[in-house]
Amino acid sequence: MRRKQHSQAAIAKVASPKPSLAFVDAVALIVGIVIGAGIFETPALVAANVSSNAALMLTWLVGGAISLVGALCYAELATAYPHVGGNYYYLKRSFGQRVAFLFAWARMTVVQTGSIALLAFVFGDYASRILGLGTFSASVYAAGAIALFTTLNIFGLQQGKRTQNLLTVATVLGLLLIVIIGIAFATPTSIPATESTNSGGWGLAMLFVLLSYGGWNEAAYISAEIQNRQRNIVRSLLWSIGIITVIYFLVNLAYLKGLGLEAMGQSQAVAADLMQQALGERGAIIISLLIVIASLGSLNATIFTGARSNYALGQDFPRLSFLKSSGSRSSPTGAMLVQGAIAIVLVVLGTLTRRGFETMVDYTAPVFWFFFLLTGISLLVLRMREPDVQRPFQVPLYPLTPLLFCVVCAYLFYSSLAYTGIGAIASILVVGLGIPLWQWHQSN
Repeated sequence: MRRKQHSQAAIAKVASPKPSLAFVDAVALIVGIVIGAGIFETPALVAANVSSNAALMLTWLVGGAISLVGALCYAELATAYPHVGGNYYYLKRSFGQRVAFLFAWARMTVVQTGSIALLAFVFGDYASRILGLGTFSASVYAAGAIALFTTLNIFGLQQGKRTQNLLTVATVLGLLLIVIIGIAFATPTSIPATESTNSGGWGLAMLFVLLSYGGWNEAAYISAEIQNRQRNIVRSLLWSIGIITVIYFLVNLAYLKGLGLEAMGQSQAVAADLMQQALGERGAIIISLLIVIASLGSLNATIFTGARSNYALGQDFPRLSFLKSSGSRSSPTGAMLVQGAIAIVLVVLGTLTRRGFETMVDYTAPVFWFFFLLTGISLLVLRMREPDVQRPFQVPLYPLTPLLFCVVCAYLFYSSLAYTGIGAIASILVVGLGIPLWQWHQSN
């Protein structure tokens, strides 16, 4: 009994913001993070690696099912250990402060900031198609968007979530428009037959699908800010993934109906090809506007959640205490400013390589999936180490469900190393810099 009281008291003792997010707000955040630029780019890559229409549609359903498995694992962690630091806090309780510090360092310098820069580049690329600003138009748009949405979120939680709700609704409505136009008006493209578009098979196709589903785990970082968290964390994860799976399935059905599998696999811009075929040049403009909106929605949500683990880092390490400064508002101002500055530096890096989007994918993927794997393992560790901690939600079919989640994460970690370039090496080196920083902290 003493052990249980001590564990629960330790969890309750951590500082966390006032619960301000309703169920609908949490769903909007998760849907907004996941449904971004990926659904406009990865379907062509998936189609190039499957052999039939049925296999294409099955991959997207399997992707939703795997995401649901991960969400169930996160639901247990988030309800048992609600904390502003999310994964950071789970890793600290499981593996100690050193691993947690390296995760927070990696998230601040690689994972979250790289994702912010990636989404900003997508916004910049498509905004430039609508209104060009010169040679470095995409980079100017990207840096400007990061600065704008960082500022919006610094103004406070209410401003950030209202903006996010609006952008998420606009994105979902736009995708539904693609579904209607693709199924009702477009006719499959007739193109010359090729030997095969199947270059990597089912495994590579699932890699792209699961990358498109990535982001639902961000609910862990707002778990301490959700109202009625014991009920709404689980509900928000399940509803969000259900909505995302249905939308992804219907959008790919529209691509398949409007273009056909062969044309999808050979397309460089599958959504633009579909809309141009159905509506002409107007369709290309419409899809550019849609992708701009989707990218901004994901960018805003990623900035919103990203600063939360940096805030937790500032709480635990006195030399980084500037990260937890909040001023007179509920938003972690210090963490927001640092995050925005690093993301803009990465925009500069992407500009120098002239492969902004691809460079950021290479840069973020290996580190992300490595720590995702450790988080899955932490569920198993905490179940054994802290059996008396109250768990309002317990993952079903334990331990098979978390073990399956860990296997998937391990596969994606391997794939991200196998299919990425120099950006992966750069990210590993940046994470490695966290080791001497940890030693410097320990020396005092």
